[in-house]
Amino acid sequence: MGNNKKYVVDANFIKVSYELKLSLVEFLLLLYFDNADNLVFDLDIISQKLKIEKNAILEAFNNLISKNMVAIKSEKNASGKRDDKVTLDGFYDKVLEAKNREKKGKIKDNIFTKFESEFKRPLNGIEFEIIKAWMEKMYSEELILKALEEAKFNGVLSVRYIDTILYEWHRKGIKSKEDVDEYFKNRYETKKLEDTNILEFNWLDDYDK
Repeated sequence: MGNNKKYVVDANFIKVSYELKLSLVEFLLLLYFDNADNLVFDLDIISQKLKIEKNAILEAFNNLISKNMVAIKSEKNASGKRDDKVTLDGFYDKVLEAKNREKKGKIKDNIFTKFESEFKRPLNGIEFEIIKAWMEKMYSEELILKALEEAKFNGVLSVRYIDTILYEWHRKGIKSKEDVDEYFKNRYETKKLEDTNILEFNWLDDYDK
């Protein structure tokens, strides 16, 4: 690139550009503005730095606007005048979506791996689909794994059993690991109180009556 400047780009930036099937000039324009100190659209400077003809830059820039990847926003400068600056918010939204998809994919892999580790065997197709359905119902990863932990504690390592646990927790308004811990704490305290009352009951006095 011009002036020997090194442009920095991360993997998701390249991945999204590829998925959107951007042209080389469109990609280079995004890369230029992603690294630019001044986001004012100056055709002469951009053409000089990228070593690309102005007509090609204008065509690529208009394509990016039509794809909602870039936009022009008017901002006041230090002297109070308004400058038209380029924003890449649309493209950055796409990059963020790609990162979230990648993160969700890793979470899914982690859950399936954890289940197979506890079951000590590969999951079958039905089990895989049930676990997938849990995540689509917006059960959190920690809640699903907590239900797995509860099933293991009860000695019933079954996806159907875990499904019942999750359903009951959902019915009781339990949505997080902390909610589960609080629920069991309260249940333990209640049971402890009931046991104490039984121990304190004077059966002989009742018998004399």
